[in-house]
Amino acid sequence: MQKAWRLMLVLVLALAVAIAAAGCGGQEPAGDSEGADKPAAGDQAKQDEKFKVAFIYVGPVGDAGWSWAHDQGRKYLAEKLPWVDASTYIESVPEGADAERVLTELAEKGAKVIFATSFGYMDYVIKVAEKYPDVVFMHCSGYKTAKNAGTYFGAMEEPRYLSGMVAGKMTKANVLGYVAAHPIPEVVRGINAFTLGARAVNPSVKVKVVWTNTWYDPAAEKQAAQSLLNAGADVIAQHQDTPGPQQAAQEQGKYGIGYNADMRQFAPEANLTNPVWDWGPYYVKTVEAVKNGTWKSEDFYGTIKDGIVDLGPYGDMVPQDVRDLAGKKRQEIIDGKFYVFQGPIKDQSGQVRVKEGEKMTYEQILSFDWFVEGVEGEIAK
Repeated sequence: MQKAWRLMLVLVLALAVAIAAAGCGGQEPAGDSEGADKPAAGDQAKQDEKFKVAFIYVGPVGDAGWSWAHDQGRKYLAEKLPWVDASTYIESVPEGADAERVLTELAEKGAKVIFATSFGYMDYVIKVAEKYPDVVFMHCSGYKTAKNAGTYFGAMEEPRYLSGMVAGKMTKANVLGYVAAHPIPEVVRGINAFTLGARAVNPSVKVKVVWTNTWYDPAAEKQAAQSLLNAGADVIAQHQDTPGPQQAAQEQGKYGIGYNADMRQFAPEANLTNPVWDWGPYYVKTVEAVKNGTWKSEDFYGTIKDGIVDLGPYGDMVPQDVRDLAGKKRQEIIDGKFYVFQGPIKDQSGQVRVKEGEKMTYEQILSFDWFVEGVEGEIAK
């Protein structure tokens, strides 16, 4: 009889322990999505109370370029605003129906602000924003807005122009190559600014353009760069998301101008400099405005003076006089004494498109569909 009571007591205690463990949430919850920074189980309640912000990227965060730069901004946001949960990001989201699905899921899961960081997400942002009026959607590089959807980008033409000056001074062949992603105004604008900068210091320069029709494809980017090198280019610039073009230049003993982030570590013998993004402060400013109720939909277009774009550090091979030349022009841009797209500017055919003394308007540069004089290439319609 005594043994039976002891056995019953053991069973009751075991059952109590099991119930207690289940009630405390002892099993770690599954993460919301691949790529998210998952909180520990004990922190889940605190995370649920925070102001949720989410990001979607067109490439992997390890691309060392575009998506990586945005992800650095996400981390900066989390560091500067402890009351924000910025742990959710979805990488490698195609610019198609998947974008609409991902945006919807993030809104359903409680995100208060969603940053969609690629041009091709634009129409899906507007569509989903209409269904979730209490969520703020921010679209990078697009031009469509709504009451709860804004756009943001930067005057990358400023550091592009400066990098063109560096390339124009460093070339010996007077042939520069440009590996370009998609034939949209954003990319065309960058090619034109780069060419204007290069020809400002070296009027003999020509810029050859090859399109990959991809944002992130390391193999295609590198192959395009190789074709330009084979065509005589001795400096390779790019509007692509990986260091592939820079590595191709290094392999052939030539120079390169990267993009998005500092790519010197990937091609230290080739990389001259890089037009770079710094998204963090803007993300902080935007999220604070949404939280405080002061946010309003807008088309934000930041400059070097604003700090959202700039020219990155130089490679060791860039002479001091070249650095000084670009540095002087950079200061003129900051002081408002120089504007990249000011006349006279001719197109490829030699026709004057911007008269001397005139400046292209914001609307005109956002709809660029022609190349400036000195560019060899075509823009697909």
